[in-house]
Formats: sequence, structure tokens, C-alpha cells
Amino acid sequence: MKEFYKYIFDKHAKTELVPSNVDIAKWAIRLIRLIFPEQAVNPIKSFDEVENAFEQIRKDLLFLLDNTHACKDCDHNLIADEFMDFIPELHRLLKTDIAAMLLGDPAANSEFEIIRSYPGFYAISFYRIANKLFRLKTPVIPRILTEYAHSKTGIDIHPGATIGENLYIDHGTGLVIGESAHIGNNVKLYQGITLGALSVEKDMAGTKRHPTVEDNVVIYSGATILGGETVIGKNSIIGGNVWLTKSVPADSIVYHLSSVQVAEKNKKQ
Repeated sequence: MKEFYKYIFDKHAKTELVPSNVDIAKWAIRLIRLIFPEQAVNPIKSFDEVENAFEQIRKDLLFLLDNTHACKDCDHNLIADEFMDFIPELHRLLKTDIAAMLLGDPAANSEFEIIRSYPGFYAISFYRIANKLFRLKTPVIPRILTEYAHSKTGIDIHPGATIGENLYIDHGTGLVIGESAHIGNNVKLYQGITLGALSVEKDMAGTKRHPTVEDNVVIYSGATILGGETVIGKNSIIGGNVWLTKSVPADSIVYHLSSVQVAEKNKKQ
């Protein structure tokens, strides 16, 4: 056993430090609650408090960067400054997502309800924060953010995916969006969809492995769309349970043919 203990000790000694996943997620949650007070328990009461809250977001981001070993060679102040400059655009993008959910979901009663309770909003909020950090070449932290949201919602969006405005995620459980996926504007995604790769060999890292979904596309539940060269043309509708590994032209309707038979039960005499 002592040899095993020594092995574990050596692993601890060599482990690269990073703040806990919960602490990283709490930073993102504080930011979301700041720009969308519908999520806040105690909304801010003064302008000075708003300024102080944003400055604290910056300080907390610097703390996360300073305490993440993989970020030791990053320009922490540059990342923090560029991220803070992005926050108004983050708010604008998320407002488009909220508008898409309110317009597209007959069950949505208000923006407040979407912001406060919809898993799709939770997941896209974390993604948009993580994606900016990913674009700033921040290691580790972006993936921790999106995986935290994945654990809470069942919606798995890689921080490297490219997603346009007005994304509507309806329900969303089991939705997977891969790293090199490109999604245009005004796209509507249901639950159980996979935008994935045809194969997952390690030497494909850095290549476009995941599909492109152009503007105004609707993809219904259970659809699987694979491959970096697969393009779903604008204004198309992809039906439930469709399996696609090739491109679809604009204005297409793609559906799965199934054979369902209904037989009457034998009635007891």
C-alpha cells in the first residue's frame, strides 16, 4: 500500500492548480445575475453598486486566471479587459436568444420566466461567456463553464462552437453541439439533437469535424447531423430522428420515414 500512497502523493505534487469548478461557475452566475437582475435574489439599489459589481467581476476573473496553472503564460489583464469590454455585446446577444424563445415557445409567458427558469437560457448564457474566453485563448476555464451548464441542464455545447443570434433551444435535454459546429442566426433546436463528428480520431483535432447549420433552420428532436463538410442550407426543416451525413440545400424539408402499425387489442369475451 505504501507504494500506492507514494504514487498518489506524487500525483498530488504534480497536479496543475485550478480553482474549483463550482467557484468558476459561481463567477459566471454572478455575472448573469448582474446583467439580468431577473435572476437576482436582491437586485442592486444604486448606480455606484452597479459600478462596484462590474469591477468585482473583473477582479474575480483575474483571480481565476491567476490561480489557474494552465493560464500562467496568458496575459491576464488583457483577457480581463477584453472580456469586460465584451459584456454589453454579451447582454445584446442573450437578449436576442430570449426574444427567440419568447417568440417561438407558445408556453413562454414572459421574458422573466425565460430568464429565471428556462434551461436553454441557462446553457446559452454559460456558452456565450465561455465562448468569449475561448476566443481569447483562455485554457481550461471555458470548458469547465460549459460542462457545468451541461451537468445542470443536459445541454452540451462546446465553448469553441460558433453560434449566431436568436438561438432558440426548446427543452434541450440531450442536445450536443460540437467544437467546430457553425450555427447561423434564427436557428431553432429541440431536444436530443447531435451536431457531431463522423469520426473522433485524435489527429483530427483542429479540423472542422462538425456540421454547419445556416440561418433560419429548424431541427426537431432526435436528429443526428454529422461531419464537418455537412451543411444544412438556410430555411430548411430537419424532422425528428433524421440521420444526416451529407449536405442539404436551402429551403429543404428532410424527414424520417417510419412504419408504425396500430392493431386493435383482442377483446376479452
